Amino acid sequence: MGALWSEESRFQKWLDVEVAVCEVHAEMGTIPNEALEQIKSRAKFSVERINEIEKTTNHDVIAFTTNLAENIGEAARFVHYGLTSSDVVDTANALLLRDACDLLQAKVEVLMGVLQRRAFEFKDVPQIGRTHGIHAEPTSFGLTFALWYDEMRRNRKRLKRARKAVSVGKISGAVGAFALLDPVVEEKVCERLGLRYAAVSTQIIQRDTYAEFLCALAIIASSLDKFALNIRHWQRTEVGEAQERFTVGQKGSSAMPHKRNPIISERICGMARVVRANSLVGLDNVALWHERDISHSSAERVVLPDSSIALDYMLHKATSLIDGLVVHPDRMLQNLQATRGLVFSGQLLLALTQKGVSRETAYEWVQRNAMRVWDENENFEELLRNDQEINSHLSAEEIGEVFQLGTYLRNVDKIFERVFGDSE
Repeated sequence: MGALWSEESRFQKWLDVEVAVCEVHAEMGTIPNEALEQIKSRAKFSVERINEIEKTTNHDVIAFTTNLAENIGEAARFVHYGLTSSDVVDTANALLLRDACDLLQAKVEVLMGVLQRRAFEFKDVPQIGRTHGIHAEPTSFGLTFALWYDEMRRNRKRLKRARKAVSVGKISGAVGAFALLDPVVEEKVCERLGLRYAAVSTQIIQRDTYAEFLCALAIIASSLDKFALNIRHWQRTEVGEAQERFTVGQKGSSAMPHKRNPIISERICGMARVVRANSLVGLDNVALWHERDISHSSAERVVLPDSSIALDYMLHKATSLIDGLVVHPDRMLQNLQATRGLVFSGQLLLALTQKGVSRETAYEWVQRNAMRVWDENENFEELLRNDQEINSHLSAEEIGEVFQLGTYLRNVDKIFERVFGDSE
């Protein structure tokens, strides 16, 4: 991804656009075929030379075409024929952004494969579910990865839509009115480059398309942030349910040799903030003066490559992190039992209502025992067996059935079928 956004790559995309325009002009008889051959055989650029020229011109596209002219010779008068700078830059940006989407798409696919494997690996491993950070009800650890897989599937669709949005070129001149060009030139150039052409443009491709790209990247980054945040919680000392792989020779702290910190997860969370912030720049760039100003241009030189490179890195790290995640099912079971049976309160509530007790009354009976567990460190099941109102409706055997994990995991297979049975 870094190579894609290098100066060498960017100027090469500019050259691809310039040559494609010359080829179309030659087909249409606008420029001589001999000139086209000279252009194609001699068109070369030097990043160093372009940067040197730009010190004088203070205009990167002019510096670029000047360097081309130095190498091409007389036929260079047909280069950039009828074009404005944004015809080249924005059409080249479409090529860069399209290729960036393809690279990101490939890494999304790899991550999804890892999530699917780990989902099935831990499908039958019970874990306490948490709401508000507090123990709620038992669930399947594998469901977490199934959930993330499904989210990344939506992100894959978002990225596909963003790719389509940005794969648009324009060769329509200074204000988009084709004053010096036939619209057919734009159509043929875009076809050669594998792009759609803008139905209408100003001097530039409209920036809502770039905003869509940056927002799609921001959403994907936020998903990775979410995954990493969960892992950071699992790795907390008092939780200890899963942790980042700690390699031989790795150090956690300069002062505390015992430390194993979730550094990759924290890095992903931090970088997500950058990608989200960059999406705001994309949204701000939608509104420009009239047919164009250049308030967007300088910012795009930062946010387009930075967001692409950052997310590419985040996807790589997230895949490695989840693939190598060290899981402790025994600790999950300990945590599930830590509240001495309280997490089965919902199942008890339903059991009482099935016996004819009103929900309000059943809730009161269950809660008063639950509060004693919290406040007096009692065992929930033992309290229930000694509660005359409860055991007048539920036998000892029926109370015991309330505390079975199987009830909570009985539909996991169905959920997996819904998630992984859909190939879209």
